[in-house]
Amino acid sequence: MNILVLNCGSSSIKYQLFRIEKSHEVLAKGQVDRIGNKGSNIKQKVDGKNAIEIETEIADHIAGIDLILRLLTDDRHQVLISYDEIDAVGHRLVHGGETFTGSEIISDEVKAKVTELIDLAPLHNPANIQGIEAMERMLPGKPQVGVFDTAFHQTMPEKAYLYGIPYKFYKKYHIRRYGFHGTSHKFVAQKACEQLGWDFNTKKIITCHLGNGASITAIKNGKSVETSMGFTPNYGLIMGTRSGVVDPGIIEYLMKKENMPLHDVVTLLNKESGMYGLSDGFSSDMRDLADAMEDGNEDATRALKTYAHRVKHYIGAYAAELNGLDLVVFTGGIGENNWKVRELCLTNLDFLGITIDKEKNKGLRGCDTSICADCSKVEVMIIQTDEELVIANETLELINGLKT
Repeated sequence: MNILVLNCGSSSIKYQLFRIEKSHEVLAKGQVDRIGNKGSNIKQKVDGKNAIEIETEIADHIAGIDLILRLLTDDRHQVLISYDEIDAVGHRLVHGGETFTGSEIISDEVKAKVTELIDLAPLHNPANIQGIEAMERMLPGKPQVGVFDTAFHQTMPEKAYLYGIPYKFYKKYHIRRYGFHGTSHKFVAQKACEQLGWDFNTKKIITCHLGNGASITAIKNGKSVETSMGFTPNYGLIMGTRSGVVDPGIIEYLMKKENMPLHDVVTLLNKESGMYGLSDGFSSDMRDLADAMEDGNEDATRALKTYAHRVKHYIGAYAAELNGLDLVVFTGGIGENNWKVRELCLTNLDFLGITIDKEKNKGLRGCDTSICADCSKVEVMIIQTDEELVIANETLELINGLKT
């Protein structure tokens, strides 16, 4: 069975084509960038072949998906003979609200409910729907599955997801903390437990998904009980350009002092803050900041120390919520690849039973391994996430369910 996995962002599409037989073979992977803008392009990589990069006008997501399918079946770079060899499509859907607690076969009813949730994810849900509808046109009759970023966190108790605002707004507008990156958090926690020979459903785990977007989740007995992102993905940790948690009074204060309209303040908090803002515009890239910190750059040092402080804050809080801790997992582009950030985040947590082996951790990137010292009471691991593989597996499981 061949399963195409699509992750449609506001101006991009990431994709992987899996052949799922006894194992999961990645036939091709790629990305469409800058949809609807100048310089739009597609990049594709197939094992054993040179990477392909084509710059061309890509007006919308439908045009982007059409280009993906044409490239997969192109005589020069052929991966498939025809579109018909694609048996099913799995989609990453960002926001499922309180409606979806698991993955779903795409139907008119599911599409309608995802459309109703656009207000909660105005940048992502419309793109997700466009991806679904494009595949309906190009691969009519092929089953499609939606895997929701928010679904794993629907097990959070009410005390964890409510905000301290009038309860009537939760009842009226469903204003609450939803959390994101759920697919990644569940995957890496399960994968770490498998490697350790542990039962995922009996452990207390903190997963740190650190990338340009970042979140931390507390998992108890296989269920998400707390997570750092909230009503939107700009809550919680400091991120590449996102502020994370700020005092809401700052919004009104900036509007008055800088004569800024609300829209501009929201843009500031999402695109001009985080590591970029803290480093006074030096960089939002952790690699640049870590290198600059080693060279004594004060802006980079300030940003990284503040970032690590916030991560520690959540690890400590979640260990308290879990009433103990068995495992901490680092994943995501930063968590997997930036040893300096991991070291900063884990230093002086011995009181929780967390002691890392700094020499073992140093320089490690892109691997699945333990980085804790022999004396550590809590296991600490780097685990590579693979959200596309999770989506492919979820798609396969639901499609097989249709056949029974």
